[in-house]
Amino acid sequence: MQWLSKRLDRPLKVPDLSTEGYTLVGGRLLPGETGARAQFMFEDAAGERVTLYIGTLDANAAGATAARETAFRFASEGPVPSFYWVDQGFGYALAGKLPRDLLLKLATLAYRDLS
Repeated sequence: MQWLSKRLDRPLKVPDLSTEGYTLVGGRLLPGETGARAQFMFEDAAGERVTLYIGTLDANAAGATAARETAFRFASEGPVPSFYWVDQGFGYALAGKLPRDLLLKLATLAYRDLS
């Protein structure tokens, strides 16, 4: 976590999704349009995986005021649906081949842990 936090230039936390049966299996650093990003992968006992993608937001970018607001949005384009939101200078996306209601429950857990 310290290594990833240093790369994103902000302290990171990993949400606890164990109440829904998902445990952390790993994390990695990814490139992003405006800098480094972090990705965490979680897995349940059946081997179903979800990923949480985290990136810092540029406070000086156009629309930065709106970007500080938190709102869940659902995206279902492509084979893997996701919920994404913005909070406290980070952008988040939780994605997995799961039913929408379970994906929302996991996104809500992640949001509560990360806020």
